[in-house]
Amino acid sequence: MTALPSVSYSITVRLEVPSGAPAVSQLTNAVESAGGAVTALDVTASGHQRLRVDVTCAARDTDHADLLVEAMRLVPGVVIGKVSDRTFLMHLGGKIQMDAKQPIRNRDDLSMIYTPGVARVCMAIAKNPDDARRLTVKRNSVAVITDGSAVLGLGNIGPEAALPVMEGKAALFKRFGDIDAWPLCLDTQDTEEIITVVKAVAPGFAGINLEDISAPRCFEIEARLRELLDIPVFHDDQHGTAIVVLAALYNALRVVEKDISDVRVVMSGAGAAGTAIIKLLLEAGVDDVVVADISGVVHKGREGISGELAWLAENTNKLDVAGTLKDAIVGADVFIGVSAPRVIDAGDVARMADRAIVFALANPEPEIDPAEAIKYAEVVATGRSDFPNQINNVLAFPGVFRGLLDARSSDITPAMLLAAARALASVVTDDELNASYITPSVFHADVHHTVAAAVRRAAGGPEHLPTDTEVAL
Repeated sequence: MTALPSVSYSITVRLEVPSGAPAVSQLTNAVESAGGAVTALDVTASGHQRLRVDVTCAARDTDHADLLVEAMRLVPGVVIGKVSDRTFLMHLGGKIQMDAKQPIRNRDDLSMIYTPGVARVCMAIAKNPDDARRLTVKRNSVAVITDGSAVLGLGNIGPEAALPVMEGKAALFKRFGDIDAWPLCLDTQDTEEIITVVKAVAPGFAGINLEDISAPRCFEIEARLRELLDIPVFHDDQHGTAIVVLAALYNALRVVEKDISDVRVVMSGAGAAGTAIIKLLLEAGVDDVVVADISGVVHKGREGISGELAWLAENTNKLDVAGTLKDAIVGADVFIGVSAPRVIDAGDVARMADRAIVFALANPEPEIDPAEAIKYAEVVATGRSDFPNQINNVLAFPGVFRGLLDARSSDITPAMLLAAARALASVVTDDELNASYITPSVFHADVHHTVAAAVRRAAGGPEHLPTDTEVAL
């Protein structure tokens, strides 16, 4: 699949051209002829002889960006100046910051926000630890924790390299859930050390979001922390993905007019995301699901499986199908991929059931080119933003945590995950629903508060949020 120009590889090129010459229009032609897309062209300075122009354009990747610069350099009279990568510019100095909620204008403010006044608040919390949620940032704080072992599709790149992703996650928490999230990148990949560190820092937070921790360690880390802590622990790579996949499946099934209890689902990928998706599908009523990994279909007779794979063998594949993914996909109603590029082709989709559904979620290159899948499938979704029906975790996690915090929940349960998925699916109304619109935009005004309200109610929280402005003496 040939990548299209993307804003994530956009550059701004500052250059000079002769005034009164056709060079400005030639710049656009040069970029487009080289496969780029000009998104802005601004004259930033003008003189009798020369113009200074900033050309902003999107490329396919960094090599293509270099090619676009060279194409502009070849325009007669052009002198290339500074070339800026817009994505790197956005990350300079980081993407988040701490800001005080109360002004410190004078000595009175200082004496109440800090010493000596703060001592009274400390003692109140010492007498009643539950007051930490009422009188500190804890009530609205989530720790975003990683060890850098499975970052995006980049692999084990370590804690420092993971920090830009965790900052981005924190920014999304604030933008879509109004939650104060703090990135904590741990310089250890030892399971016991991670559990110990998270347990030690937990008193300052009302929730823990585990992020980009490789399987199978992520399963044990999450399970152990849930046992140890009195706040919800949520591994977004597992459960955030599962919520959005299930919500999209609810709506896709509405399009193809099939019932969730009747469909046969085939999954490619048995890692953290795949396992969590399958568990939530089973909770939602899917009765027939088969999963395959790099070694083939997971079934009870397969040798050498343990841990979560053994659980999958016991709880899926009721007909005990063996063989390869291509064998299993024949006759399936739904294909869900969270694995690797090009593991199926159009011929495989053609052998699926009528009105098939394909979710090819490997990123940046999916399990099948969506343009090929749509030849035979009625509904196709990907993890990419340049195709319809993007399945993106940001549709789920801000609302999920907003609901958990508002309910003061101490745990997160399958019932809450199901509530989140149903709520997310409901944002797409009957009038809006079609094969190219089964998931709403992350910027849809109803997404996050609808998910939050559903999770809050499922967690036993109030139907409506109370005001909490009075402080008891």
